[in-house]
Amino acid sequence: MSVPKGNAGEETVDVAEAKRDPLRRPSPHGDKLRELLKNPKVPVLDRPKVQELLEHYENWIARMSSLDSQGEERVRELVDLLNEYKLRVEIDLIWDSDNSFLHRQKGQLKLDNSVLEEWFPWLIDPVIMPELRDIELAVGPAKAFAAAYFQSVLTDVSGKPRLAIRSKDQDFTIGRPVFMKASFDPGFGAPATDDQLTYLAYIAAELKTNLDKTMFQEASATSHDLKIAAPGSHYFLICEYLDMTPIRSAGTDITEVLVLRGKRTGSQHRKNHSDAEYRRMNRDVYVEQLRSAPIRLGVVQRFVDRVRAILQHQIDDLSDAAERGYF
Repeated sequence: MSVPKGNAGEETVDVAEAKRDPLRRPSPHGDKLRELLKNPKVPVLDRPKVQELLEHYENWIARMSSLDSQGEERVRELVDLLNEYKLRVEIDLIWDSDNSFLHRQKGQLKLDNSVLEEWFPWLIDPVIMPELRDIELAVGPAKAFAAAYFQSVLTDVSGKPRLAIRSKDQDFTIGRPVFMKASFDPGFGAPATDDQLTYLAYIAAELKTNLDKTMFQEASATSHDLKIAAPGSHYFLICEYLDMTPIRSAGTDITEVLVLRGKRTGSQHRKNHSDAEYRRMNRDVYVEQLRSAPIRLGVVQRFVDRVRAILQHQIDDLSDAAERGYF
């Protein structure tokens, strides 16, 4: 079921998706691969490679689903499976292609970035984070609530305040759907009432392949918007490679910046990557480069620990704050 669009430009929010079981995880990467198979611009010689990767993708999901470990051991196994699968995407599909279409368009197609979007929700599991037990939540990419405003004027003939919602696309969230009403009628009669469904992201993360200064500044603004909308929220900026001089996040509303792999390779080394012959001749060097800079278990575990600490230290009952001694 969907909430109908209200005013022009407002987005429809799917109720069923917003209320999904968090263990029925979203599949943005799988969706991208299936879309890629239908893309007429994909070179003919690359289509079998896309189909083969889709089969590896299904196996990757099955292997993560079959894990029976818990806690830090589960995190380690998930990271190992992520690194193994990412090599298939980065090497077997993109680097080994005899055509440069996939390499040049990988950012636009979100081939590599969507892997992280799909993988991070696998960390949000009670067997890894016991604090999540008995909490109603949704996990995954979402349009997060950023602001509410009214579009009506004093002489508005609609009879409604015309409640509108502004949202921000987030690559990863832990949150809950929120149903909102606004009316000129204290009884909220239908003719004078606006109904809106939105989504509160209590923990949000922007996932970047390469983080540069412009992206950092955009993330700073986004984190501020989300913090104003939900003061109890937390915002992480997570990237694979850092493509800037580190800037302290203390002066922003970013909870923490996490770098999963390390410093990005300089442009002088990347400029020839779009040449298929160069890629063939330098395959071994590139594979070794990727293997030497995998997704780091320690950084992922730090994210898990930070989220657990947030869940453990959030206290919404202030009735005994004086007796407790803190709030």
